[in-house]
Amino acid sequence: METVKQTLKISFYTQKGGVGKSTITTLLASVLHYRLGFNVLVMDCDFPQHSLTNMRERDKKTIMQSDYHKKAAMKQFQTINKKAYTIIKCNAENALEKALEHIDRTGILPEVTLFDLPGTANTKGVLTTLKAMDFIFSPITADRLVVESTLGFTKAFLQLPEIGKNKKDQSIWLFWNQVDGREKTGLYDAYQAVIDELKLSVMDTRIMDSKRFRKETDDTGNYVFRSSLLPADPLLMKTTRMDTFIEEFLRITNL
Repeated sequence: METVKQTLKISFYTQKGGVGKSTITTLLASVLHYRLGFNVLVMDCDFPQHSLTNMRERDKKTIMQSDYHKKAAMKQFQTINKKAYTIIKCNAENALEKALEHIDRTGILPEVTLFDLPGTANTKGVLTTLKAMDFIFSPITADRLVVESTLGFTKAFLQLPEIGKNKKDQSIWLFWNQVDGREKTGLYDAYQAVIDELKLSVMDTRIMDSKRFRKETDDTGNYVFRSSLLPADPLLMKTTRMDTFIEEFLRITNL
């Protein structure tokens, strides 16, 4: 009997704003799709700002206005002969349905579908959609409120009853983001001890803080970092440790 292939459903989720879930989603999607050869679909469910949809529109304008980025986009297309990954604007409650509709319509099954969800867990459809994920990755920063909020939510989420008849195997991973190299490692060790007590999984890679995360591709510099149309420069990936983060991500998800 032939196994029916399915897309891997993944969300970078946290209830706290400003810890980088949409930025990490974009960086990962672009590297997977443009550099590593995976087909990626992104569901932008983060109502009302829909930041990923708006970023795509800004990226299109930037490429048309910048010779550097226009040449980079042309070279990329000629090299991989591949269109930009699709970003679908939707609500949390219809995200799964919209993703299936897109796959049926195009006939293209992405290896990875990323869901960027609202940070407010009581928004209609958020918990149901999260329960349907194969993997949830939660960014945390060395801030007591962020850690407590994330751990509290994760613990409560794991205790929620299954939705539907079929129990889903699901993996939840925390990861340190916006790490300041000047901070004492003892701070992270203390938080890590609490996380270990709760028996939660934490990725080994810690993503370093950088002003690059807060700066989109524009016409003022000849580099690419946060863009939905081009993958980040390898040097910037290395500086922020996003390269090792993605390597670990691939191992965890078996992609």
